[in-house]
Amino acid sequence: MAHLQHPDVRNKLLAGLSPENFASLRPALRIEPTQLRQVLIPAHSPIEVFYFPENGFVSITADGSRGRVEIGLVGREGVVGAGSTLLSDDRSPHTHFVQMAGHMLSIDTKVLRAAVERLPPLRRLLHRYIQVQHVQTAQTAFANARGTTVTRLARWLLMCHDRIDGDMVTVTHEFMSFMLGVERPGVTAALRSLGADGLVQKHRGRVEILDRDGLLDLAGDSYGGAEAEYARLIEGRPEPID
Repeated sequence: MAHLQHPDVRNKLLAGLSPENFASLRPALRIEPTQLRQVLIPAHSPIEVFYFPENGFVSITADGSRGRVEIGLVGREGVVGAGSTLLSDDRSPHTHFVQMAGHMLSIDTKVLRAAVERLPPLRRLLHRYIQVQHVQTAQTAFANARGTTVTRLARWLLMCHDRIDGDMVTVTHEFMSFMLGVERPGVTAALRSLGADGLVQKHRGRVEILDRDGLLDLAGDSYGGAEAEYARLIEGRPEPID
């Protein structure tokens, strides 16, 4: 991966490493294109590869007999697979699959684990990100318990918007119903409500964000907790990570 240069990396975790620490990982990093709905980590299977999204993003879902519900979202701010394997486990009960196609930087789990043991700054950074993931999952539980379909959809669109370039989220009604755990007519009604308020515009297979501030007002306390934790722990860096 000699042609992969640190200043060109878009993943925020890798970009936040010192040049020396990044250089120690670079030979093991692989550029991998991803496809929509590609399963990166099946539930209850050994995690052999970590993925650092560069563009596109990944859903983490809890799957049951009545379908699947999204419990987490990972884009270029994070890494896919770290939550279990860096905490002394080798698998996750959740499915990790591509929700928006793009490309990622992958690295073998055993290689990254060794680097984490060797490089304390990398270990601190990834452990902080795991904490952010825990907060995001808790925030999702709060949103599901207290929010309406409209407020939950507003939060979900904001989270997608955070992880893309531009304002167009590629998604279908069916896919949104899976992710939110509601029937498709409920998603259709919620989208119609957001559109009537001028917050979004629905296109075939896409949703355009027109008024982010309006979505923020609507989402209220259901959005922002994990994002604030990310800013505090990773972007704010209360302790040096280098």
